[in-house]
Amino acid sequence: MSVVSPANPSEEDLAAVAESAERAVERISEVKADIAKIIFGQENVVEQTLVTILAGGHGLLVGVPGLAKTKMVETLGTVLGLDARRIQFTPDLMPSDILGAEVMEQDTSGGRSFRFIPGPVFSQLLMADEINRASPRTQSALLQAMQEYHVTVAGHPHDLPRPFHVLATQNPLEQEGTYPLPEAQLDRFLMQIDVHYPDLEAERRILLETTGAEQTTAHSAITAQELMEFQQLVRRMPVGESVVESILKLVRSARPGGSDENSDLTKLIAWGPGPRASQALMLTVRARALVDGRLAPSVDDVLALAEPILQHRMALTFAARADGHTVRDVIQRVKETIA
Repeated sequence: MSVVSPANPSEEDLAAVAESAERAVERISEVKADIAKIIFGQENVVEQTLVTILAGGHGLLVGVPGLAKTKMVETLGTVLGLDARRIQFTPDLMPSDILGAEVMEQDTSGGRSFRFIPGPVFSQLLMADEINRASPRTQSALLQAMQEYHVTVAGHPHDLPRPFHVLATQNPLEQEGTYPLPEAQLDRFLMQIDVHYPDLEAERRILLETTGAEQTTAHSAITAQELMEFQQLVRRMPVGESVVESILKLVRSARPGGSDENSDLTKLIAWGPGPRASQALMLTVRARALVDGRLAPSVDDVLALAEPILQHRMALTFAARADGHTVRDVIQRVKETIA
């Protein structure tokens, strides 16, 4: 298998990456085991969320209330050794409520000066609960933090802690009185992670283990510094030429007019993913391999991550929606072209 990498690593570099990856796999296994003690029946969601963080991105969790989204983010913050905070978004929330504000203070000599008081966005893992309930003005303030890793208050930039990740939640049912996220902000989320109902056995375990007098608590498994080292490792992992070609074919086939071979399919698409989707897949397939205990990604990783990477980065034409087509159906058909 031919291997591609922007840096064209030598055999010594590949050996060093393999050695680091083996250590990282062991530590990540401890993280998964600790999370599994708290969160039941959401293995796929936990995996995709870990992949998002290891790839250095932000995640959008979409699911009805009561599926442990808040609990999962809280648990992740503890297990990954991150400073985690939560913001409940409401229509009257102002940018200063999340970014912080400058206040005037007077010292003992009577002199006055401004002091910046940081808001809750100054954390390492931020849960933006029901992000679509905030006004566009507040959403745009968070967008700068997500994209540029700093905020601007009163004309002065303030750097955010590193690592910095946003895990936002969105209720797909109740849309009245909400402000749907614009496409530009949706594109900043590395993945849209759909949270479904647990199966029977998982829900049985939830009943038995969360309603007693004693409950399991989360403990730190790694540190923030280790997490950043793993994120750098993900970027150094080799990727096979077949994986790169699969990513390119998948993303380009999901655009209107992007594939002459599947012209009937691409006619259903109003707009599709840009190069940021290709970048997202390139990072997340590596991270998924690491989470699964492998040292290099495969085409199966591309297929597994196609839906969470693409579904919030494309839309269908009115005619396609009128005929009953959905974005997930179209992505499935696109996947079949590279399977």
